[in-house]
Amino acid sequence: MSETVFTYAAPALKFGPGASGEVGHDLASYGARRVLLVTDPGVAATGHPARIAEQVARRGIEVTTYDRVRVEPTDASMAEAIDFARDAGPFDAIVAVGGGSSIDTAKAVNLLTTNPGELMDYVNAPVGKALAPTQPLLPLVAIPTTTGTGAESTTICVLDVLALQVKTGISHPRLRPTLAVVDPDLTLSQPATVTAAAGMDIVCHALESYTARWYGDFDAKAPEQRVPYCGANPIADLWSEKALSLIAGAFRRAVRDGSDRAAREQMAMAATFAGLGFGNAGVHIPHANAYPIAGRVRDFRPEGYPDEAIVPHGMAVSLTAPAAFRFTFDAAPERHVRAARLLDPEVPEGPDALPRALAALMRDIGIPNGLAAVGYADGDVDDLVAGAQQQQRLLATAPKSPTAEDLASVFRDSMEHW
Repeated sequence: MSETVFTYAAPALKFGPGASGEVGHDLASYGARRVLLVTDPGVAATGHPARIAEQVARRGIEVTTYDRVRVEPTDASMAEAIDFARDAGPFDAIVAVGGGSSIDTAKAVNLLTTNPGELMDYVNAPVGKALAPTQPLLPLVAIPTTTGTGAESTTICVLDVLALQVKTGISHPRLRPTLAVVDPDLTLSQPATVTAAAGMDIVCHALESYTARWYGDFDAKAPEQRVPYCGANPIADLWSEKALSLIAGAFRRAVRDGSDRAAREQMAMAATFAGLGFGNAGVHIPHANAYPIAGRVRDFRPEGYPDEAIVPHGMAVSLTAPAAFRFTFDAAPERHVRAARLLDPEVPEGPDALPRALAALMRDIGIPNGLAAVGYADGDVDDLVAGAQQQQRLLATAPKSPTAEDLASVFRDSMEHW
């Protein structure tokens, strides 16, 4: 029997310039007296976390700051943050200030300071045990400083498992932040490269959730078996379409001129809207492919990031997106064309509409020209396919199921885009 029910959930949301100055009020409303603020060194250097901590402290709330989050977190970096919180706690609430790395680390800290076990107990199968939390989590206030991940809206925390050289995650409704505080002014310090990479995450969140397998095409499940990613559905569609419309008008402007406040605000709104869409519908092939691309990087070092080998998440997602959407086109042609036209009203109709719109956008904002530009070659394809196939939670949401040969074709066709 086919599924007849779709689900939708979202955090409470506070949006607008200056919103981050009200967090003390919000935490007081939860009865918090001791809070942990989680951030990374780069964001800490902007002064935003210290300002927020000071504002919270004026409400009589004690703040302990952990500022050693790793950009693109690993199991080791998250374990370090969890150990810190266990030693410094207990806390009544957690505040995350930063990009997806800080918010995801805060989710892991929240999970492992309120529930028994270790990180790998909760990591998605087959990498981890995929256990569900048994105890309630603390209130989590997520304050993004980048426009991309949508982590402030979602039930997912993403990490690299170093020993396996794979990026995976933990997914459960209890990980969703209690409150998302989106203050566009915090994103003004984003470098152009970070704006471009994080912004492509927005684009792919919206496109993948919009083209995901329709919720009614899944087999019916009992209520306790339903997962947060339920497939494309009418409510998620609205968020995705609006996000794509905002991106079309603001993305190139935000990369070209980081001080353009109107563009920054539209990008922040697009990131949040796309998060509200994919956090319920799900993502599929580009995100599944991105995990091994990021996890197996050798020596690519992009500007604006720490000086280490890294393919930023949004960049990694985008690198196979054109070829992936060419592969999925015949599963839902009208949706692919509609999405392409939201990004570029002039793009010609057909299987290449969305790949062309994406490639043009990627070229304009300075995304590397395919996998070869970040250090991969045909000899890496089998290894990349093996990594992508571990992301069955994501691949199950694709509008058509890719075989290993299909994924290999997508990776090969992604070595160069223009």
